Amino acid sequence: MKEKSTAKVLSQQEIAPRIYDLWLETALAAQAKPGQFIGVYPGNAATLLPRPISICEVNGERTALRIVYRIAGKGTAEFSALRENDRVDILGTLGNGFPLEEGRGKHCFLIGGGIGVPPILQLAKKLEGDKAIILGYRDGNLFLAEDFAKYGQVYVATEDGSEGTKGNVLDTIAENALEADIIYACGPMPMLRAVKQYAAERGIRAYISLEEHMACGVGACLGCVVKTKEANPHSHVHNARICTDGPVFDAEEVDI
Repeated sequence: MKEKSTAKVLSQQEIAPRIYDLWLETALAAQAKPGQFIGVYPGNAATLLPRPISICEVNGERTALRIVYRIAGKGTAEFSALRENDRVDILGTLGNGFPLEEGRGKHCFLIGGGIGVPPILQLAKKLEGDKAIILGYRDGNLFLAEDFAKYGQVYVATEDGSEGTKGNVLDTIAENALEADIIYACGPMPMLRAVKQYAAERGIRAYISLEEHMACGVGACLGCVVKTKEANPHSHVHNARICTDGPVFDAEEVDI
């Protein structure tokens, strides 16, 4: 169910350069699923559309949710100034989320890259199965890595080689001889293309979150269209909107 409401800021801190960790008290937390996102509205009345930000975590009481985001423009720069007890309008919950039942009882890869790391955390908490958590970063600013360690074995790749494997997430998988029956992934498009190819070559089902391409997050701007293998049953075109039909897709169903 999608609704607009006002959330209360519980806390916020900068956890890496230009990356902020924000907890919001909101009733929407009760319905949030791993892989979904919310729209956060800037205070400027001239800004009509919310900024889509993935849900990182939900607290145990399901009364608050956590978003971890990078400053990318004026809207997110405004959010970084929020402090305890401030109020902010949000829209949610949005998107389809990751299919947890597919991974239950299986050997799973949970892969996050860059700002695609945060939405993997709630998945790691809720997924029942053997989990190898593989996180890719540019450098040694391993935001959220300690949080993940509570829910499974964590493997890290850094582009500069300062921590873990030097290279990308697939280099980490190869270096540690890891194997899986199913893959869940979120991150930059080059990483997701590589994950899709890796899964196809090994006959592994992969679910990928394409949130990198979202703009408004509510289907209004049509800026997040992705080509699909099958035609849409209503429009009869081979396109899907990531924000309303996704952001999570079976990797075989999308042309990326």
